[in-house]
Amino acid sequence: MKKFVICFISGLSLLLLVGRVYAHTPIMFIEDNGDGTIYVEGGFSDGSSGAGVKILLKEKATGKVLWQGKLNVSGCIEALKKPNVPYLVVFDAGPGHVVEKEGPPLSPAEAGVKEEKKSVEKP
Repeated sequence: MKKFVICFISGLSLLLLVGRVYAHTPIMFIEDNGDGTIYVEGGFSDGSSGAGVKILLKEKATGKVLWQGKLNVSGCIEALKKPNVPYLVVFDAGPGHVVEKEGPPLSPAEAGVKEEKKSVEKP
């Protein structure tokens, strides 16, 4: 009987621990504002805010940190300037709570590249 109780308590503790870890999965949303900036929002699967969590922009090729800051009290950054190189957006809430996503690239217009007008020949 004593073994059963010990196994039961151990199993229950493990289930509670696994449930607690799973319930706190980090989530990050990135949206292109269309003006050379992005909107970043972060939080957790249990509904808790990502306020104060570190956000990094890293160069995709080298991993070099291009920018770092923290989410505001609402758990977002509303207008973060996009780098002119391929980059990753990193939500870093500590070990086991890191999310990396590719950031949207600059459009030609945002990068200052003017499109050449193509003339349409009439038959």
